[in-house]
Amino acid sequence: MQHTFIKRLKKQKEDALEYIINEYLPFVKAIALKILAPIGKQNAVDECVNDVFLEVWQNAGKFQGEPGDFKRWIGTITKYKAIDYYRVLDKQNTREAMLEDRYEQPNSSSEQAILNREQKNEMLLHLSLLEQPDCDIFIMKYFLDMSNIEIADALSLTKAAVDNRLYRGKKKLAQSPKLKELFI
Repeated sequence: MQHTFIKRLKKQKEDALEYIINEYLPFVKAIALKILAPIGKQNAVDECVNDVFLEVWQNAGKFQGEPGDFKRWIGTITKYKAIDYYRVLDKQNTREAMLEDRYEQPNSSSEQAILNREQKNEMLLHLSLLEQPDCDIFIMKYFLDMSNIEIADALSLTKAAVDNRLYRGKKKLAQSPKLKELFI
């Protein structure tokens, strides 16, 4: 029976995808949950599971093997998708923690804490407009006080590339008067 659905899946038949989802959803979700549990975001698990089934749908023609190997194939796809999600979310959490540490001052008044939080949120919003690795470069430069050479080494770039990315990023961020004061 499974062999029939794999053939139908390769022909992009939707009923085959429904069968595969119903059959393997608990298996896929268990793998994703095991890998992504330390991040603590349930929506990340759901997004990962959806991406796995999309990947299976798009690459069903690439599956070569016996029907018994299909479970191992879908498990491998799930493992690598979940690891990718983990890396992205872990990087995002690290960036947010660095920004919080920068703007959260111990024993500050509640009014000052609110101002700091607003400034941090505005900074995150504007930095999110930058592409990678530009966002990482700005965090390393202005929040971790790293030199351009240290940033270049950490990101496997040349110092000239870091200088150019900082220059272009500053020009882009200069559109906001509040941020212009911080970076220039």
